[in-house]
Amino acid sequence: MTTVLSQKGQIVLPSSVREQMHLEPGQDFEVFIDDDDTILLRRISRPPNHGLVDHLLACPAPFTVPPRAKDSSSPIDL
Repeated sequence: MTTVLSQKGQIVLPSSVREQMHLEPGQDFEVFIDDDDTILLRRISRPPNHGLVDHLLACPAPFTVPPRAKDSSSPIDL
């Protein structure tokens, strides 16, 4: 299996590789130089819930946000 380096420095992975590895656009990879003729490409795995909101939604314990107390102070005159 072969591929070509574009003028922009991009290499297209063959569709058979993308399908076998279940790769999707936007996934991140690490690139390593093994020797003068070998380049290694490793997919960076991220947990499915990597954002704060996703993390909170994935929390096994139910939680509620307490109501905010009304501010009793008056506005500052400018």
